[in-house]
Amino acid sequence: MFTIDFSDHTEEVDTTWYNQIDKLLTFAKEQENIEGEAELSVTFVDKTEIQSINHMYRDKDKVTDVISFALEEEEPEIVGIDMPRVLGDIIICTDVAKEQADAYNHTFERELGFLALHGFLHLLGYDHMTEEEEKQMFGRQDAILDAYGLTRDK
Repeated sequence: MFTIDFSDHTEEVDTTWYNQIDKLLTFAKEQENIEGEAELSVTFVDKTEIQSINHMYRDKDKVTDVISFALEEEEPEIVGIDMPRVLGDIIICTDVAKEQADAYNHTFERELGFLALHGFLHLLGYDHMTEEEEKQMFGRQDAILDAYGLTRDK
């Protein structure tokens, strides 16, 4: 089972966003060969809140589109107890997602899916600090989005 806990701090979220992200990240979980139970959270915030989070936790006093906090660590297996993998938290700024959808000339749904998947891949350990990491992460992102059918022209 794959559990995604959604939270809306903007009071603007349409429930179809939850369904879209749930389906996309469930597909991505399969594409990444994650077996067994796993869980994560997705929170929708505005520019003020994401800037505050970015400043507090990343020491960057600016607005951004998505932030991920991976919670999974190497822990010893507890014999006899089957616990889900707790992957972490994804925080998406809906204001920036709307602006970027317009700027990149694709739908809001595509941008929202892109940001959710981007955050998900960060939770799995992907990064883009170096050119090689960026190539790998963005290549993986594009492959999953294309296989899912959420392309730039949709």
